Amino acid sequence: MDMSPKQIVEYLDDYIIGQNKAKRTIALALRTRYRRMQLNKKLQDEIMPKNILMIGNTGVGKTEIARRLTKMMNLPFAKVEASKYTEVGYVGRDVESMVRDLVADAINISTKEFEEKMKENIQKEVIRKIVQILVPPLPKNATQSSQESFIKTYNKMEQKVLNGDMDDKEIVIKMPKKRTVEILDTNMPMVDMQIIQDSIGNMLKNSKNETIDKKTTVKQAKELLKSIAKDELLDEELIKKDAISKVENGGIIFLDEIDKIVDNSNGQHQDPSKQGVQRDLLPIVEGSSVNTKYGRVSTDHVLFIAAGAFHISSPSDMLPELQGRFPLRVELEALDEEALYKILTNTKNSLLKQYEALLKVEGVTLIFEDEAIKQFAKLSAIANEKTEDIGARRLHTVLEKVLEDISFDADEKSGETIKVTKKMVQEKLDNIIQNEDSTRYIL
Repeated sequence: MDMSPKQIVEYLDDYIIGQNKAKRTIALALRTRYRRMQLNKKLQDEIMPKNILMIGNTGVGKTEIARRLTKMMNLPFAKVEASKYTEVGYVGRDVESMVRDLVADAINISTKEFEEKMKENIQKEVIRKIVQILVPPLPKNATQSSQESFIKTYNKMEQKVLNGDMDDKEIVIKMPKKRTVEILDTNMPMVDMQIIQDSIGNMLKNSKNETIDKKTTVKQAKELLKSIAKDELLDEELIKKDAISKVENGGIIFLDEIDKIVDNSNGQHQDPSKQGVQRDLLPIVEGSSVNTKYGRVSTDHVLFIAAGAFHISSPSDMLPELQGRFPLRVELEALDEEALYKILTNTKNSLLKQYEALLKVEGVTLIFEDEAIKQFAKLSAIANEKTEDIGARRLHTVLEKVLEDISFDADEKSGETIKVTKKMVQEKLDNIIQNEDSTRYIL
């Protein structure tokens, strides 16, 4: 997390075009969290995260900004659609499930970090298990000379296994016995399902001592035994503790489509389901203690980034208490033709690079003329103006429409070089773009 706001913005510039206000706001929010962690504990508790509300059309980069940040900083991240909490009854899914999702992501991050630290020990344990199968231990009453001979043989075999000389040899290893669990009623309440999942987890944990013999090669055994070695060497309690600390001090929850739970009826015919979800979200965002299967987690310092288009409603239609919990607001700009062109040409792993790489698999070299790229951007911008503005996602539809035939026949064109020209783009898209009905239904 030790990155300056400028460094964070520079990183985001490689993947997201424009939206400088949003980038700066989020970069400052993350840097503030780093600064907070350098203070004494008493002052840390007083500094609350400055939650962010991003307002803008779909496809302008709201989700991408949050997603890229968490990848860069390796922070626990959970993306949820606020609207899904209205699917069942008035309130729908338990809003606390977003915190459980965040903890699950943190567990994965912490586990990988601990695995990396213990990599050498895990490798040694795997080799030890294999060598013990290849060179069975001596009985306790073995003579001194037998023991010396055994040590030499053991060391030689250990070196052979490490070098891969024994990879093709077949051995029998002991693997935990798998258990199949069938749940007949999947329409149970959320709380009941959580209890069942915990019970299944405990049952599987208790069955680890039950093993079966599996015949395999030494090479395969190295991979199969790795998971067993991890279970034996990794400290689950330390991983849980580290994961919860990551969540409480660095976790980010991205609340997408928050405008879908905002009612703009001005007090008349209010939708109780939307009001209910906002009321349930409030304590989570304000800061509360949530019970998870890994322990209780405080959300006091979790950063919440909410996003929505707010076409029908406005942020002022949110519950006043919830509004107050998102003090930083930033409006993202709609993407014009120039921005769309830059998205295709200036971003790392852009759509054009993706298509080039995919067709390279078939032995086809794909080349995009600059004029063709400009035409993609121009027609995408026109389509966004004529129909629903879906931002950069429109580029997916226009590119796929033009490249569909090339991609379909690619296996027959191995070794060829195909140049995508402005004329090719116009032939495929001009008629569709001119006809508003066609644009609406085809693109």
